[in-house]
Amino acid sequence: MRLSKEWKDYQLLDAGNGEKVESWNGIILRRPDPQAIWPIDKSLNVWKNPDGHYHRSNKGGGEWSFKKKLPEYWTVSYKDLTFKVSPTNFKHTGLFPEQAVNWDYMIDKIKNSNREIKVLNLFAYTGGATMACSYAGASEVVHVDASKGMTAWAKENRDLCGLTNHKIRFIVDDCLKFVEREERRGHKYDAIIMDPPSYGRGPNGEVWKFEHNIYHLIQACMKILSDKPLFFLVNSYTTGISSTVLENILKTTILPKYPEGHVDAGEVGLPIQNNDLVLPCGIYGRWEAND
Repeated sequence: MRLSKEWKDYQLLDAGNGEKVESWNGIILRRPDPQAIWPIDKSLNVWKNPDGHYHRSNKGGGEWSFKKKLPEYWTVSYKDLTFKVSPTNFKHTGLFPEQAVNWDYMIDKIKNSNREIKVLNLFAYTGGATMACSYAGASEVVHVDASKGMTAWAKENRDLCGLTNHKIRFIVDDCLKFVEREERRGHKYDAIIMDPPSYGRGPNGEVWKFEHNIYHLIQACMKILSDKPLFFLVNSYTTGISSTVLENILKTTILPKYPEGHVDAGEVGLPIQNNDLVLPCGIYGRWEAND
């Protein structure tokens, strides 16, 4: 498992009983987590009186309750990157801190490539990976997401990271349709990142279901990879999908065409401050060029 353990502004304080409690630059949030099914010590102060607590509803969804009025948003920094954080209607905060281990990977690969790298980030959300790649010196990052609201948030993150003058293109579109259009245009990318949802809809009602669509999307992306790609990274939070599935897909699509690389897959996670446990936070699969 690859752990995001170099945070200073974020800590996963404890997890269990289907919840986690976190410090986001000093603001304590308690919210559900379906992986944390072990028991907790209820006497621990860390669980008591969080600044914000997301309560699940029996009917699905839920709502936040706040001990005090929080700012509409605040920021957390990871090394040289700064991101906007705000509790959203569906328990999220606009940032997945476990992805920091992938940001570090992308930054290292791009910085050490010693060439121009053009990056495509699909299902790009609020742009954590977009900012990491641009910061690392990518010649261009194309950021694609179906949500106008998340794309606007990503532009705020660009400005917070001091990347306003970097070449980042923000596209609100269905990811598969965009990839197919890029093929017709003859556009190529040296690195492709995707973080597809389990289920989603594009801006024109296009239906996405991970297990039905992921192979087709990766096949489509093969046609827009450059002759000398640097890496191809797939991240997933879809319940029931093993990292071995991503490994097998990449071994049957990318590796035969680019045998001068190798495939790696596994879990990403966060260390829990209160004990020596680790909270699993999804899976990754990646092809990368051999050094």
